[in-house]
Amino acid sequence: MPLDLEREGGSSSASSTAAGGNDSTTWRRPVLNRTQSPTNKNWRREDSIVPLRSNSSYTTDEERRGGRKSVGTGPVEKKLGFKERIRHFTWTWFTMSMATGGIANVLYSVPYQFDGLYEIGCIFFLFNIFLFIFNIVMISIRFYLYPPMFFSSFRHPTESLFIPAAIISFGTILINITQYGVGDAGKWLRDAMVVLYWIYCALACIGSTGIYLVMWSTQTFTIDKMTPVWIFPAYPLLIVGPFAGNLSAKTSHDTAFEIIVAGFILQGIGFMVSLMVYSAFLYRLMTQKLPKEPLRPAMFISVGPSGFTITAFISLGSRLPFVVPSNFMGDGPFTAKVSMIVANWVGIWLWGLAMWWFFVSVGAHVSCAVGGKLDFAMTWYSFVFPNTALTTATFAVATALGSNRQLRVIACVMSAALVALWLFVFTMNVRAIAIKQILWPQKQEDRPEGGWKEPAIDPNPRFLPLWIHPVVTAHGQPSTPGPTRPVSPAQAHAAAQAAHHVPYHVRGPGRRYTDPAPPTFMAGLQRMWTKRSESAHPQG
Repeated sequence: MPLDLEREGGSSSASSTAAGGNDSTTWRRPVLNRTQSPTNKNWRREDSIVPLRSNSSYTTDEERRGGRKSVGTGPVEKKLGFKERIRHFTWTWFTMSMATGGIANVLYSVPYQFDGLYEIGCIFFLFNIFLFIFNIVMISIRFYLYPPMFFSSFRHPTESLFIPAAIISFGTILINITQYGVGDAGKWLRDAMVVLYWIYCALACIGSTGIYLVMWSTQTFTIDKMTPVWIFPAYPLLIVGPFAGNLSAKTSHDTAFEIIVAGFILQGIGFMVSLMVYSAFLYRLMTQKLPKEPLRPAMFISVGPSGFTITAFISLGSRLPFVVPSNFMGDGPFTAKVSMIVANWVGIWLWGLAMWWFFVSVGAHVSCAVGGKLDFAMTWYSFVFPNTALTTATFAVATALGSNRQLRVIACVMSAALVALWLFVFTMNVRAIAIKQILWPQKQEDRPEGGWKEPAIDPNPRFLPLWIHPVVTAHGQPSTPGPTRPVSPAQAHAAAQAAHHVPYHVRGPGRRYTDPAPPTFMAGLQRMWTKRSESAHPQG
């Protein structure tokens, strides 16, 4: 039998035939893409044969990538370490920080205060800061260990949509600082928040337009795959108005007027962009039915644009009579009163739209709740954050209607329900980590889809001790990634010499990669010294 063939189980065809058995096994030949001989120094293991084994197989691509591997007769669950699991820490984790900051915002807006409510809001506010720092550290570790994943996340059809979540999380923290800090910590914090307000406005514009431009330049979407997540890149603009409403109430008149004007402009941009995406989503619902069950939590994202715009317009409009210059548009006081009235009525009108989307989103989840078809995903925080906007919008509408008691009571009930819902989702989040529903291959938003392929990753991540542990076939050929038997270092060296190939660096027993072993530091110094000696003492 030629040496470039390998039989299932690792035994040769000659031995099988000599034993008198029927040779019905599968044979695979090498495909040498760059050269016709494995003796070439650029030869790589993906050019070699693909070994097959009868007692160990990956039945699906998901299992091969780290899900479950069938060994022998029973399934054995694959164990992944911290470095493997953090590879799947995506931008969607910032939705957890968004939801937590939204809860702190709701508790601050409750008109019926009681002892301890302010302290509870402060706890959510401080915990939001902790979660934001945690997310920054974890995703930085991911990109440090796997550098190609950073730029790849901008080209992924799903994960790229959640990149603005980091900006939104930062914005919710600024809103919470304005609510719980400005006025109690001195003038320095108020001035700092004014500067941070303008910085956030710039970040919101850059983040929103940048993500959309990257999407439109690198990806192709079809209407049947459309979800309200397409609105998400506009969300950084949608919280500029609520931020401006809270900050303008605690700054001087001149500064407050500038903040209000900028808030109206950017809030209008965010809402109009969202409104245009609304039309595409409605068309998708008319032609393709509801999204699949795992995607339906994102339907609540459609509640947010109207909710945030209501809060922004009513709060900004209520501040105009106190900050508008006397000669603004000819008659400052009259202009301010008209603007306030228009803002109130627009807010009331949009409140009806937000409630309509809320009931549609709730109705779409009835079948999921009854059938139990909804596994946890980080998009579950869409149950919380957009609805915090609807709750604060209800408080704002109640204020615009003369402190309407019925609406305030409804909003208070919604606030209590949101706190309970946040606790439930956060608990399910911790549970999902334990049972490997998230931070696991093929389980997060970074899984291959829509023609996107995972980038080539350095087989030797940083901070990872390496040792030579190649896996070879029975004929001395280096094997491609797949289930094969590990061998001792002595056997590996002998097999590598037989195949005219160098051993490979791997991270652990039974794990293989295609890159050749990099030369050691001492080997590099030895080659440099040899070349220097040859140049100093040329032959002949």
